[in-house]
Amino acid sequence: MAEKFRGAGCPSPAAFKEIFFALRLRAGPAGCLCFGHRHLPLLISRGERGVRPGARGRDERRREQPKHDYCITHTHRIGVRVCFSLPAGLLLQYFRQCTVLRPLSSLKAGRPQNQSRSESMAPPPLSSWPWASLGQYKYVLLGPLVWKVLQEWREQAGLPLGSWWLHLLLLFAARGLTYQFWFSYGNMLFFTRRRRVVADGVDFRQIDAEWDWDNFLVLQTLIGATVVNSPLLPGLRQLCLWDPRGWAVALLLHVGFSEPVFYLAHRALHRAPLFARYHAAHHSSGVTQPLTAGFGTPLEVLLLTLVMGAPLAGAFLVGAGSIGLVYVHALAFDYLRAMGYSNVEVVSPRVFEAFPLLRYILYTPSYLSLHHRERCRNFCLFMPALDLAGGTLDERAWALQRAAYDGGPGGGALGTPEFVFLAHVVDMMSSMHVPFALRSLSSTPFANHFILLPFWPVAFGFMLLMWCCSKTFVVSFYYLRGHLHQTWSVPRYGFQYFLPAAKKGINQQIELAILRADRMGVKVLSLAALNKNEALNGGGTLFVNKHPDLRVRVVHGNTLTAAVILNEIPSNVREVFLTGATSKLGRAIALYLCRKKIRVLMFTVSSERFVKIQREAPPEYQQYLVQVTKYQAAQNCKTWIVGKWLSPREQRWAPSGTHFHQFVVPPIIGFRRDCTYGKLAAMRLPKDVQGLSSCEYTMERGVVHACHAGGVVHFLEGWGHHEVGAIDVDRIDVVWKAALKHGLAPV
Repeated sequence: MAEKFRGAGCPSPAAFKEIFFALRLRAGPAGCLCFGHRHLPLLISRGERGVRPGARGRDERRREQPKHDYCITHTHRIGVRVCFSLPAGLLLQYFRQCTVLRPLSSLKAGRPQNQSRSESMAPPPLSSWPWASLGQYKYVLLGPLVWKVLQEWREQAGLPLGSWWLHLLLLFAARGLTYQFWFSYGNMLFFTRRRRVVADGVDFRQIDAEWDWDNFLVLQTLIGATVVNSPLLPGLRQLCLWDPRGWAVALLLHVGFSEPVFYLAHRALHRAPLFARYHAAHHSSGVTQPLTAGFGTPLEVLLLTLVMGAPLAGAFLVGAGSIGLVYVHALAFDYLRAMGYSNVEVVSPRVFEAFPLLRYILYTPSYLSLHHRERCRNFCLFMPALDLAGGTLDERAWALQRAAYDGGPGGGALGTPEFVFLAHVVDMMSSMHVPFALRSLSSTPFANHFILLPFWPVAFGFMLLMWCCSKTFVVSFYYLRGHLHQTWSVPRYGFQYFLPAAKKGINQQIELAILRADRMGVKVLSLAALNKNEALNGGGTLFVNKHPDLRVRVVHGNTLTAAVILNEIPSNVREVFLTGATSKLGRAIALYLCRKKIRVLMFTVSSERFVKIQREAPPEYQQYLVQVTKYQAAQNCKTWIVGKWLSPREQRWAPSGTHFHQFVVPPIIGFRRDCTYGKLAAMRLPKDVQGLSSCEYTMERGVVHACHAGGVVHFLEGWGHHEVGAIDVDRIDVVWKAALKHGLAPV
């Protein structure tokens, strides 16, 4: 691969090749890209014929380099620079990780002698946010505005409705809610799954990159406060609620100034070296989302601020500005941007057919999606007429828009899933953890946050609505080895499963979901948690017996759940204490452990159930199953397997150093500081999973409940049997080995 190496400490060709391909580089339009891989900064630039890039001093008069299109410069931490050439073809592979970008001149001329290495690696100006280190505390920057409002409130003895500071804060909140509205709508798959432009899902990498998407709102609010506090626009001093003249001025300035300026600036950002320095990060988001609209560098935000603020400034300069114009213009601007990034078509193609000129006045999500994929077309802000005039219009946008809206071939409509995980809502607080609510919450494991308390009444209202008139709906999806997996939810909450009057309705919801999956062609449907409750439907046997001709395989996933719990137990354990011992999982765990000659203290007050399970064990192992009726019997046992809720008082009987394995939903609360608590049985999905963007309840990223993973294994193996009712103890090891074979890993 490398033809020439120079300098001490140079890595071997094999090592450098491994580093190079691990980064998955691509030749971007800038011609000069810099990537950071731990402590190995790499710089890619276009070489010149006959001159070895990076050559200085005596090296310039040495032999000429063979003709190659590109070169890579590798600078060690100790300051040794190594140059070697690469054929251009190697740089045609696409990359996904792009960080700091360097100018071509730093390679051609070398670093000046008076410039330190840290200075040479400094990012370009206006390419990073100055408050990045503040994290979520960045909102403190808006504190002076809050203080101004409180001061005026105190002086006026009432809410200062004429205060610009108050209106700036209200605009900040309203604009954020606009993007949140479009994000929620775009991710409500039960509404939009057939009108998506791109079928791919957002992954955690993109979510983390866009985490501070609202930086632009903070900056524009601060800029607005600066303008209000300056004498530049005297018209701001007298607040007018409404002035029709201002609307005309703003519209003319938007069409005549904002649209052309944005178009020209956007095209410039796609040229070297600006794209690499400022715009590449924005285009690293593979699937556009409304929050992607705010993801950019300060330079891009300043450009947007100019484009957005010019019509307002013009209206106030001519004395026709009004507070109504500020609100409507700002919210309409954000509304159209969020719509374009939503990845969901909302305007019928019949409208464009009826009014052909409209397609050159209003862009669509398909139009913007093509720009993010092709990058050399569709540069306009909102009006494709600018692309038509500039020769950069991609007319495929209309066909793509029709395909996306109608759910036809070529669009991004989600097809028929091959695997479905049928979940349910746990409680009121966790209902706000859905992927179409707050992305910052759903992309992390669920926890009770105090910021959710004000939304509790809203969640309660949705609970009543779903109880009255809802049916099973799609919550999320991901792809695994080219197969679409979806999570559906029964519109019932955990407490409703214990209401005798709700039992029939819940079973009807589950049955309808199974029949719907069967009609669609789903291959495996896995039941979650309470959806397979033994008292509710016999672990799924009710539906299989009622519909013997089902093509979809119904799976409770408890076989893998038992395998996960059993493989967590250390090999040197000779005695365990088991609660929930006569449940479906408790029975399987007890029978499996007794075959390993492990003494199982089965906590149950029902001698009849205990004897029934004991008789299932081979005669030579029945002695290892022991019935206990009090927690005191386990006061010397340090391995507790919890399948039934334990109160703090009951946990006190465990000796110090006890580890609580558990398969109880919800999990027990860890009161004992001298003991350790395991999480619910779970497995990590294979590394090649794609489009996974939310956490499953309290699970970590990429981790799913064992019953979910059990359904995945059932599908990947292509097993043709239903897994319902009692757990087949002989299949526990079979399912466990199959899970490991397919890349699922224990947590």
